[in-house]
Amino acid sequence: MSATSIESRDKPKTVATAGTLPLLAELLGLQQTLETPVARFARDHEAGTVRTSFRELIPLTVPKPGEQYAFEVDLDRCSGCKACVAGCHSMNGLDDGETWRDVGALVGTTATSAYHQTITSACHHCSDPGCLNGCPVLAYEKDPVTGIVRHLDDQCIGCQYCVLKCPYDVPKYNERLGIVRKCDMCHSRLAVGEAPACVQACPTEAIRIIHVTSNSAATSGRFLAAAPDPGYTKPTTAYVSARQIPDTAEPADKARLLVQPGHLPLVALLVLTQAGLGLMAAAAAIPSRTHAAAGFALYVLGLGASVAHLGQPLRAWRIFLNLRRSWLSREAVLLGAAMPFLAYWVLGFDAPLALSHTVAGTLGFGIAAAGVFSSAMIYVDTQRKAWTPAQTFPRFGGTVGLWYLAFTHPLLAAFGAVAKPGIECLLAQQAPAATRAVLWGPLRSLSLIRLALATGAALVLAFDYPVAGAVLMLAGELSERALYFKSVEPSKMPGVPSA
Repeated sequence: MSATSIESRDKPKTVATAGTLPLLAELLGLQQTLETPVARFARDHEAGTVRTSFRELIPLTVPKPGEQYAFEVDLDRCSGCKACVAGCHSMNGLDDGETWRDVGALVGTTATSAYHQTITSACHHCSDPGCLNGCPVLAYEKDPVTGIVRHLDDQCIGCQYCVLKCPYDVPKYNERLGIVRKCDMCHSRLAVGEAPACVQACPTEAIRIIHVTSNSAATSGRFLAAAPDPGYTKPTTAYVSARQIPDTAEPADKARLLVQPGHLPLVALLVLTQAGLGLMAAAAAIPSRTHAAAGFALYVLGLGASVAHLGQPLRAWRIFLNLRRSWLSREAVLLGAAMPFLAYWVLGFDAPLALSHTVAGTLGFGIAAAGVFSSAMIYVDTQRKAWTPAQTFPRFGGTVGLWYLAFTHPLLAAFGAVAKPGIECLLAQQAPAATRAVLWGPLRSLSLIRLALATGAALVLAFDYPVAGAVLMLAGELSERALYFKSVEPSKMPGVPSA
């Protein structure tokens, strides 16, 4: 078989004719006639004919009022070569395994809708950014002129809430630095008329920067099929193609089961504060100073565990800055504000008739209950289908209620200990298919452990051993909350692996 020249795209290709060689050899010969965009770019670079100015791929004026910069991706030009990923990584000096731009794929799912399209994506610099709205320390800003959403590394505490808030899996946590980082559209290059790294690296010029009208992308139908609902954050990236994407097109990795991070410090925070609040409520009903002290200890231990989740704990004092928009700010402030009132209430337990004791208890329980509500809203506000109010409030409120009943009405607690996982199983049937598949696939063992612990707790409580029952119940609630985090379906761009 003769070799085929790839020196020129215009030069005719020579291929063995059908019948003169076996089919496999013929197909291999055809393969050698293909010239990839990267190969053409390398050839042009060696010949000195490669483009040196990319001004045609970026606007030469700043956006007008009501406009902003946005990425435009020509899907017909994108070959999936990942040169944009490499260019972004090199230009921004990212760590190994850290990416600010990803490449995935959409595929057809039926014989009559054969389709395959690679998808390149980075931050969409949304009109209403979820990351900015959720950040408790105001570590994000949206430039009023360019519309670029920037992350302020020196303000970040590494809580990773923006990772949950972004439906496109854009912010990436850097373990070495203890902060989140993301694409900023190479704003410093744009400011001096230079193209962003991904735009300059793409050999087919599939990526460019354009002006768009703010808020228009989410309502114009321009956003990508099979991507998360654009109505939540109003992404501005424009994906264009001369081909119609089939209605049946799905992410190439749709069948892949992805177990999400367990966030163990958050598991401890949620379960211990809720269990502690329930136990203190039981102490008030019994009454028992010992139970009150034990409940307060659990509550404080939960608050302390949350610090282990932060990459930059010394900056945590700033967590109150976004009370106006962030449920995480509200949770931290409310749970923390309740602690001194609850402490005074526990210390004064021997004098329950004192007015100050009653006032402190009322304020402490009220503020802590508002903190538990905020805890639930943190996850409801991410718009994940497995973290709806119906999926979340019964879990969080149920933990408080079970610990109250365990020491006031053990038989009712025994019933509740098995009823709660039963309700969770019913709720799981309403969750996305990906969540159900993960629960009874990779997480099957943990799911069975959760059910076994709940059953054991119910049996022990039924025989009126509240302390032993509470211990088993605590282990069961910890496993339940770990499942809550690990089984949530990944929210990301289609065909792009989740972190």
